[in-house]
Amino acid sequence: QVQLVESGGGLVQPGGSLRLSCAASGRIFRINAMGWYRQAPGKERELVAAFTRGGSTNYADSVKGRFTISADNAKNTVYLQMNNLKPEDTDVYYCNADLRTTAWETSKDYWGQGTQVTVSS
Repeated sequence: QVQLVESGGGLVQPGGSLRLSCAASGRIFRINAMGWYRQAPGKERELVAAFTRGGSTNYADSVKGRFTISADNAKNTVYLQMNNLKPEDTDVYYCNADLRTTAWETSKDYWGQGTQVTVSS
């Protein structure tokens, strides 16, 4: 099976920084895309930053210039460097991977368990 394990969340003051990591493991044939989403209670999950299938990156307008997504393909790991954090960035952050477990199966979405990011003074 596939597992996405996130780490790096926590409590930080406004203006501070955090770095999230997400490592995919298990039966993986090919990762098509990986990224980060976030969700506040009572709200829909929204894209934060992601690598697309074509290899480009997408960012939510609210994080452009502050957050940077990167990846270590050899380790099936994606990172999210978050700088100049604001209270409105407080959410549970989820890692997502669009991947295939075998050559003959279609790709599907997998999700991590989520990591809490709290920005507060």
